[in-house]
Amino acid sequence: MDSTLLTGATLADGTGRPLRPAEVLLTGDRITAVEDPGVLPRDRPVRDLNGLVLAPGFIDTHSHADNAPLLPDDDTTKVRQGVTTEVVGNCGFSLAPRSRDHGSELDAFTRRLFPPIEFTWSTFGELTAALDDAGYVTHHCPLVGHGTLRIAATGMTDAAPDEHDLRRMRHALEEAMHAGAFGLSSGLVYPPAVFSETAELLLLAEVLGGHGLYATHMRDEGAGLFDALDEALRIGAVAGRTHVSHLKAAGDANWGKIPRALALLRGARERGAAVTQDVYPYTASSTMLTSTLPSAYLAGGTQDVLHRLRDHRERLTEILGGELPGKDPDRILIAGTASHRHEGQTLQEIARATDSRPIDALLDILIAEELQATMVLFSMHEDDLLTALGDENTMIGSDGLPPGTGGKPHPRLFGTFPRMLSRYTQAGLHEQPGTAAPLDLPEAVRRMTSLPAATFRIPDRGVVAPGHIADLVAFDPENVTDVGDYRDPVHSPLGIDWVCLAGRTVVHHGQYIGGRHGKRLQPAQ
Repeated sequence: MDSTLLTGATLADGTGRPLRPAEVLLTGDRITAVEDPGVLPRDRPVRDLNGLVLAPGFIDTHSHADNAPLLPDDDTTKVRQGVTTEVVGNCGFSLAPRSRDHGSELDAFTRRLFPPIEFTWSTFGELTAALDDAGYVTHHCPLVGHGTLRIAATGMTDAAPDEHDLRRMRHALEEAMHAGAFGLSSGLVYPPAVFSETAELLLLAEVLGGHGLYATHMRDEGAGLFDALDEALRIGAVAGRTHVSHLKAAGDANWGKIPRALALLRGARERGAAVTQDVYPYTASSTMLTSTLPSAYLAGGTQDVLHRLRDHRERLTEILGGELPGKDPDRILIAGTASHRHEGQTLQEIARATDSRPIDALLDILIAEELQATMVLFSMHEDDLLTALGDENTMIGSDGLPPGTGGKPHPRLFGTFPRMLSRYTQAGLHEQPGTAAPLDLPEAVRRMTSLPAATFRIPDRGVVAPGHIADLVAFDPENVTDVGDYRDPVHSPLGIDWVCLAGRTVVHHGQYIGGRHGKRLQPAQ
């Protein structure tokens, strides 16, 4: 079996222990030895990583790259950041199950966020088989989405599921878990999940039997943040474990709430609950442009929503007082549209250019693009982000939009992990005066490796240790950084020199060298 000796690197092993010089032996797809320099014999090929930090491959806890295997071109947005494993199926969005009676509604809904997808599957197991056949650039750990379960049972209606619908949802969740899902996700601000009651989520959480994972984009990340946390913890307690996705306090009036939110999560842990959270290292979020609308206008399929926007436009504008609900149009940047018009412009800029009000610009875009529009929303404060990063249970997720849509997506799709290393990490090997850095380098690596591996029960990954899979990244601590910005986001990062996936080199001197060498992983039991 082929072996390679990695020399010259400073090791951040993923545990949070201090950096140290080390040499690492790879044999096949595994790490077989980690020793001080000079201990291991040189009777095999050597890869010199002099000047680089060697770490476990990063784990993106919050990805929306569910569709990446289906794209004709390899999705390199994550692997070039040093990410070797992605948790997909977040925010209640998974690409299965898909029922015969409501399949067209799922097709139309996914077009608001994903590029066109040809659905050739019904069950979660059939989906995973199709993706396995297509191949993965990184390893995938799929969650099954509550929103997708609900669409399969009831469609896009705002009506509560009846007993028959709930049995269908529970059965589909059971099938997904048997097919290898890592847990249940929810996105309780998106239709049709926004219309669900807590009791519905509790009945689904029961299926996980008290030892599963519930990952949630909570019902409210602003004024109702604390109530939303309480609900998440209730559901997660039944499921087994709670993971709060992209913890934030959104909106100026809610800035400063993160310390109390962390205290609530800490209190749950002190009572014995298994609770974690992730963040992305930016103060702007990104999602569907339809999220600016009142939930009552989102019930039903795409044509139902468009009908309301066209035929009840004056009434909607009157309800909103002629303004965007709690949103500053200067802080809403159009990220992508089906026609690619207006991308990289704020609603305020579009309104000025068209001599209209921002609310009219918003509705015109949604109607013209048939709801296929996404935005970047500037709504958070840096101090809250720094506070969240200071908690030892906070890990990192990109939350980038699905690849393949083009446009000007949030730069987190391309730069999340290098940004963590350059902006929010204290210098591991040198000084970076003036940077806001709550974490030292070994701890930052732990948050991106062993902590998510333990949280999501990803086997044999997350630390550089004998017996573990050789998913590795080597980066230049002096020069690693993200490059893109909100107006010009599509740039690969700098300083990610080498990435190895199960013993195979996939990034060499910062360049992707091709090959779908990832796989769909199975949760540890």
